[in-house]
Amino acid sequence: MPRARTAFNACSVRFSPFNPSRIAVATAQNFGIIGNGRQHVFECCSLSANLHRRDLFLSSAWDDSIKLWSLEAGGPPSSLRTFQGHTYCVYTVAWSPQHGDVFLSASGDTTVRVWDLRQPGPTLTLAAHAFEVLTADWCKYNDCLIATGSVDKSIKVWDVRQPGRELTVLLGHNYAVRRVLWSPHAETLLASCSYDMTVKLWDTAVQPRPLVKSWDHHTEFAVGLDWSMLSEGLLASAGWDQQVVVWHQAE
Repeated sequence: MPRARTAFNACSVRFSPFNPSRIAVATAQNFGIIGNGRQHVFECCSLSANLHRRDLFLSSAWDDSIKLWSLEAGGPPSSLRTFQGHTYCVYTVAWSPQHGDVFLSASGDTTVRVWDLRQPGPTLTLAAHAFEVLTADWCKYNDCLIATGSVDKSIKVWDVRQPGRELTVLLGHNYAVRRVLWSPHAETLLASCSYDMTVKLWDTAVQPRPLVKSWDHHTEFAVGLDWSMLSEGLLASAGWDQQVVVWHQAE
């Protein structure tokens, strides 16, 4: 099980969609409250650091805004557009896996909003939880399904065509759910990580007990999580314990 240690607290982790052994890790000093940040890229086989750059990406911020950025070769990033609408900090943004102009955002204002780059404002505002929504993600096989995670310790699955009521509620974390991610290889599999320091695997097709597995790799808050698109069943997590862990769901 490959591991790496970061100088600052790890906040987010992502597999490369093009290189199956490469992961990017975002870190922050003093848990992101104050201080510097550092971006790492690791090779899973050697865990050696490299440079990392994206050409077009979304960012969310504590000023309630969402920004679309472009990074020209050899130059600094430039902001193309700012999306306003949330009334509290935005914790997560995620592109739709099937529509290139559509993305979602999850906010501390208790809502998840769906945006279209061709529209001036959100096309859907979903009152997802009674408390802050820290994370949301699209199902890779059904673009109408969204999973959300909240400070209320629950994960909910929604159909955006019927936003008045969730399809299911997944309970099992003991503290706030920091990240939820649908599997890119199985329609009903969902992974989550939490301030309870665990990573959990769920199968929404298995009721009434959808929890499949739980891992306790971390000794502090588990806040970063990703599935590999190129290696089926491969997961990576990052935590405030400055640890990055890569493993297979069968382990």
